[in-house]
Amino acid sequence: MRYGFGCDHAGFEFKTELLEELVSAGHDVVDMGADSAERTDFPIYANKVAEAVSEGRLDRGVLVCGTGLGMALAAGRFPDVRAVTVGDCFSARMSRRHNDANVLCLGARVIGAGSAVEILRAWMAEDFEGGRYAERLNMMKGGYKGVHR
Repeated sequence: MRYGFGCDHAGFEFKTELLEELVSAGHDVVDMGADSAERTDFPIYANKVAEAVSEGRLDRGVLVCGTGLGMALAAGRFPDVRAVTVGDCFSARMSRRHNDANVLCLGARVIGAGSAVEILRAWMAEDFEGGRYAERLNMMKGGYKGVHR
């Protein structure tokens, strides 16, 4: 798989470990910045990664800022991007299984680097289950006709 990685200054401390984890799992990784811990704006990096995922140039993305929340909000504006902020392995697994999340957002000020690596591993290991969950994704794309079951 081809992954994009982006972080702002708050997420920079996790960058090396997370990039190494992606590469050691056999993925191609495109580093889209930031290149230092100097103050910068998270939407720059969220937009770069999300646009590439949206356009199909990347399969998935990983974004890190202080909370992961800003990254997810910015990335989620792009078509076909399903960005999630995750702080535990169970949520990471379920975001892939049930929501086919394709951009993982992590909060460097919320979780430690060790937890971030474990969450990334859990997220990468899961596949989308499809079935009724695919129907729900279709609803999010505008395929919902207002019929309640």
